[in-house]
Amino acid sequence: MTQVELGEDALLLSGTGDAPERIELVGARARVAGVITTEGDDWHAVIPLLASRLGGPELPLPSGRYRIEPAAVASDLHLPITLLPILRVRVLGDEVLIAPPIDPAYDSGDGQSALERRYVSQAGGELENAVFFESFYGRNASCNPLAIDRELAARAPHVTRYWSVVDRSVEVPEGAVAVVEGTPEWWRARATVRLLVVNDWLRRRYARRRGQRVLQTWHGTPLKRLALHRPGFDPRRAVAVWREARRWDALLAQNPYAARILRAAYAFRGGLWVDGYPRNDVLVSGSGAPVRDRLGIAEDERVVLYAPTWRDDREHIVDFLDPVALAEQLGAVVLVRGHSRTLLPGADTTGPRVIDVTGFPDTSQLLLAADALITDYSSVMFDFSATGKPMAFFVPDIEHYRGELRGFYFDLEREAPGPVVRTQDELVAALSAGAAVDAYADKYRRWQQRFNSRDDGRAAERVVARVIDRGWIDPD
Repeated sequence: MTQVELGEDALLLSGTGDAPERIELVGARARVAGVITTEGDDWHAVIPLLASRLGGPELPLPSGRYRIEPAAVASDLHLPITLLPILRVRVLGDEVLIAPPIDPAYDSGDGQSALERRYVSQAGGELENAVFFESFYGRNASCNPLAIDRELAARAPHVTRYWSVVDRSVEVPEGAVAVVEGTPEWWRARATVRLLVVNDWLRRRYARRRGQRVLQTWHGTPLKRLALHRPGFDPRRAVAVWREARRWDALLAQNPYAARILRAAYAFRGGLWVDGYPRNDVLVSGSGAPVRDRLGIAEDERVVLYAPTWRDDREHIVDFLDPVALAEQLGAVVLVRGHSRTLLPGADTTGPRVIDVTGFPDTSQLLLAADALITDYSSVMFDFSATGKPMAFFVPDIEHYRGELRGFYFDLEREAPGPVVRTQDELVAALSAGAAVDAYADKYRRWQQRFNSRDDGRAAERVVARVIDRGWIDPD
């Protein structure tokens, strides 16, 4: 019979008889090995509830369902829901449920309603000289909010920086304070900061305090139609879009093209800042060497990044491409980067010379490390072009996506700064041909003039200067 206890940051298993050769905790995007020791006829195993992902710091495991392997060892285990400072855990047989560290009293409809009512009632009082950051609904600390955080930390180090995270597995910038969504601390920070910086919709109920401001950075120049421009008129969606846009005090755009579309798609009437994307500053002067080293990729290896967007009709990353075969065909390391919406429901892609980097916190660093990009309709195309490196567009479902799912703002096939292909054989041929770069040189140059004119390495500086000049935060 095996027994289980909970340490500060580990599961403690013990049993009598033959010790298992191995014991692991296995989830969709994380796996940790236990350390087994024996003492006479007894054995003990310590399974950490912490892991280092993709060469990053050791952090609590991401929320989700895990299983203990081998299952036979864990068939009779039982541990009720237990709250730790780093996470919440329950064990039932070989299944382990990891959840955010939210007190069960608050982790319910009634509990959250009570916190929301308290949040809404906090109408008075002085605001804290602080900023509340959220990127991709708290799934990571990245994108434009991360670049703004870094500039703000350098220019106004005394300003408190809160980061909204789904759980403690999310790495936040040095000096920042992580607040787990749904906790009393999260609701309090959201209610009392002077400035909120987000790159997507404000979730849950948002009640503006007097003097509080919202900077919407958005998360990409759009190719695909969005908000009010999406196919099919839905009155509820239209009302939601209108209400959401009224929450923003300023909206950031990468270029004039994006500014026109975002203003119209969201019927936005506030300040529109066409300052370039802070997340792309690093692409001008940064180096991909540290990221390659972190991922264990040699300096002389060719690296191809595959980064498709999400689909409205599926939860997981598209399966049009065989990354293992592609790595072999190109003689390259293939990085697979699923969209942030596919992070939680999906599982890592594995195989020789294939690294799933969907869980890597910052896409911009991956763009630096890559020698070439494969995408489809993702806005990453407008960021990667700032590097001048080659890209290809793998679009087996372009008719369906363009005609039924979303629609485009311009003709990708006509204007793309790289080959647009529908099969993997065509993709391999396009990426193997050195002449492909020269063939698209003119289109690439026109593309950069249209979309990257403000990506000069100083976008974060301009944005933070605006924030300070308007008095939205006090730098001193």
